[in-house]
Amino acid sequence: MGRVGKEYGMSKLSIIIPVYYNEGELLPLYNDMKSKALDVILEQGDDYEIIMVDDGSEDNSWEEMKQLFDMDDRITLFHLSRNFGEHPAILCGLEHCSGDCAINKAADLQEPSGLIIDMFAKWKEGYNVVIATRAGREEGRVQKFFANFYYECARKLAFPNMPDGGFNIELLDRKAINVLLSMDETNAAIEGQILSLGFRTARVPYIRKAREIGTSRWTLKKKIKCFMDMMFVNSGFPINFVGYIGGAISILSVIMILYFLIKWIVVGESVEGWTSLFILVLFSLGVTMVSLSVLGNYIWRGFEAVKRKPVFIVEDEIKHRD
Repeated sequence: MGRVGKEYGMSKLSIIIPVYYNEGELLPLYNDMKSKALDVILEQGDDYEIIMVDDGSEDNSWEEMKQLFDMDDRITLFHLSRNFGEHPAILCGLEHCSGDCAINKAADLQEPSGLIIDMFAKWKEGYNVVIATRAGREEGRVQKFFANFYYECARKLAFPNMPDGGFNIELLDRKAINVLLSMDETNAAIEGQILSLGFRTARVPYIRKAREIGTSRWTLKKKIKCFMDMMFVNSGFPINFVGYIGGAISILSVIMILYFLIKWIVVGESVEGWTSLFILVLFSLGVTMVSLSVLGNYIWRGFEAVKRKPVFIVEDEIKHRD
């Protein structure tokens, strides 16, 4: 069954845009959204708001955001005190949005703005969550390989319902937003949190475009941290894997002991040299260090959660008067 807006059949969509070193991209982004999504929303008799969150950029992004603020009275701006990451910036937008549903939109123009309309339409059909799945990428082979490898690992080890190619655009209705904000999890990948909600979910496929303006700040270090957060917060695989390795080493050690014992009793040949023993000890030491690292990651994330530090800190806010 479809949805009906709160007043006169009107629904309000919140569009959340995390901004990080997007100087030179914001005006083209707004113009693209206006022609392909914003004007369409108004023509349908619905309403929208745009919440732009500057995630500690040190370029001219904030000044460009203020220029857009002067162009559209439906835009609200937030400036975080430092770089917290894309996911905390999205949570900041979700916490302050007022729409019946909210969608996050990357500022790099790699996702078509028409997705906003397609996903908004799916929400109207009655879905609580709508995710935009990547059917393909207009990017290099190396970039495609590592992206697909990341999401394949996530699907195999943590989230069986992770779509092929992954996703980083999602639309959430008010119920899903409230649940997500109440989860109060630190160091958690927002994609994993959304997949764990279990609400009725629709998928909208799209082709991810190659980036034409600016340079991506999605560094290898950030990708590794995001993957580790997804694994350690949502999966017991790392610690189970270490247990499997420990069990295999124990079995190997018993086999070696039996082999040398039988060789000494039956053949009467003593064990010569310490090479095999040295290799076994060195290998065991390496596994021990890896085990400590895995346990340390779980403990550290638990410690971070106990400290209850804010996921983001708003330094400045600019909004139009109601």
